[in-house]
Amino acid sequence: MNTSLSQTVWLVPCYTLIGMGLSALWMPGINRKMGPRPAGYLNILCTITALVHSCVAFLETWQQPVQKVSFTWLQAAGLDLTLDLKISSVTIGALILITGINLLAQFYAIAYLEMDWGWARFYATMGLFEAGMCALVLCNSLFFSYVVLEVLTLGTYLLIGYWFNQSLVVTGARDAFLTKRVGDLFLLMSVVALLPLAGTWNFDELAVWASTAEINPTLATLLCFGLIAGPLGKCAQFPLHLWLDEAMEGPMPATIVRNSLVVGTGAWVLIKLQPIFALSDFASTFMIVIGATTAIGASLVAIAQVDLKRSLSYSVSAYMGIVFMAVGAQQDETTLVLMLTYGVAMALLIMAIGSVILTNITQDLSQYGGLWSRRPITGICYLIGAASLVALPPFGGFWSLARLTSNFWATRPTLAVVVIIVNALTAFSVMREFSLVFGGKRKPMMVRSPEGLWALVLPTVVLAGFALHTPLILATLGLLPGWQQLNISLVAALVLSTLVGGGTASYLYLSPSIAKPINLFPEPVREFFAKDLYTAELYRNTVIFAVTFISKIVDWLDRYFVDGVINLLGIATLFSGQSLKYNNSGQSQYYAISIVAGVLLFILAIFYPYFSQLSF
Repeated sequence: MNTSLSQTVWLVPCYTLIGMGLSALWMPGINRKMGPRPAGYLNILCTITALVHSCVAFLETWQQPVQKVSFTWLQAAGLDLTLDLKISSVTIGALILITGINLLAQFYAIAYLEMDWGWARFYATMGLFEAGMCALVLCNSLFFSYVVLEVLTLGTYLLIGYWFNQSLVVTGARDAFLTKRVGDLFLLMSVVALLPLAGTWNFDELAVWASTAEINPTLATLLCFGLIAGPLGKCAQFPLHLWLDEAMEGPMPATIVRNSLVVGTGAWVLIKLQPIFALSDFASTFMIVIGATTAIGASLVAIAQVDLKRSLSYSVSAYMGIVFMAVGAQQDETTLVLMLTYGVAMALLIMAIGSVILTNITQDLSQYGGLWSRRPITGICYLIGAASLVALPPFGGFWSLARLTSNFWATRPTLAVVVIIVNALTAFSVMREFSLVFGGKRKPMMVRSPEGLWALVLPTVVLAGFALHTPLILATLGLLPGWQQLNISLVAALVLSTLVGGGTASYLYLSPSIAKPINLFPEPVREFFAKDLYTAELYRNTVIFAVTFISKIVDWLDRYFVDGVINLLGIATLFSGQSLKYNNSGQSQYYAISIVAGVLLFILAIFYPYFSQLSF
């Protein structure tokens, strides 16, 4: 691997940063003479450059040894901070996925934000988003990975709050930022604590240290919990999952990138930290339990949603729950393949749904129906995305889920059952959405709903083609499992769960003989899942209540005690100052009075113990 493009692949994040800087030049506050469109076109050009560089570098690095690059960042007081990078076919493959989906999302934004004057701000933030993800996959340092994760959190906040004149948008951006801060605080504590223990933040050196480390089991568990906490929020896992639902208030092009790629950045860091988690079996079990709980719970909540965006967002949390389970069970290679197939499928689903929402204004599923005849291209793309997400052969999602389930069955059979259940629920959810949007009778709001602009349809169709060819790509890369590696009976059960889930949803929501809306369960049960298992109310009555109560106590103490003491000192100073000013009048009688008063107070202070012992 001696060619220049593979050795300089670290320039890929720089291309997108250049795009961010160039886009910022067209902000209204800087450039008032031209429209904002050049910002988008320049950013797209930089992303194309990054994609081409990544593709050529991938060809050069395929089946070649891993190359490591290190830049000195800071040397001071015995602290040596180096920016370590790892260049391999895996990391460069991740770059291709990131830049490719970002490129399609930026094309998509041309039509989605056609009449919006905030192009410069949007594309600049998308450039920051893309640069952060590219830097993260190349980074081989835990410290700088944490820094990049914080940059991504900032980008999430800015993109969710893009339409900042809407109250729900402001609330969603704030809640996403603060929710991630909870996990990031514990992550930072573990990152700082790990340096004196291991003496390094380099992932490869941490793996060497962990293989021979002998530390207290309690300390190891606490350290691992802190390292898990950050990705827990990034991947929208219980109990830090509510932010993803509110994040759907942002522009749909940003949602394409966030819900397909950014949510997986936490899992990427967890895979890098696998040797550390080997120090604590309890921490790995904790990841599995959290992942399974989120996967099943979010799948059920997705089915109960009426809002189309909310339904998709909970499916994202469900799949990230499966990823958490896979990481906890040390299925690293299978996890990476699952993240690839999931990212393509989810991005395609969001593109298809986004174009429908844009032209029909509403997100309420009860307002949709009969769009198949009006928008067949979008409907076909949605079906391809849905088939690629669940275990339906021969699509990409089938191979990743089949391999993961077979591996689980060999070591942890319970987890295989969980994957089958989540797959069935997800198939039900996506087919429910398809049936309500594209099937049935055409609703009044859907009478005039043609296919969107070319910039909406073209990237969606391109990604659909990529999704169809994902199995061929996996086979070419040697990532497609052979039938001898799979448990055929289990794979059959997995496919059957897809057919049962999707078929049940199709029958219930497409059959004209079944009354709509469908109420299979009592109202309290529907409310329980529709309101996300009352998680928000639980937070409101526990954490928020406690913080509010303590804040009121601190406010009262500050207002009436601290301010009272300060005000008393101020009054005493004012009174003494007003009293002492008479000493400077120049009249002898005031000096005499002051002297006599001082002498009397002095005598009283000296003889006070004697007077106090007298009895009258």
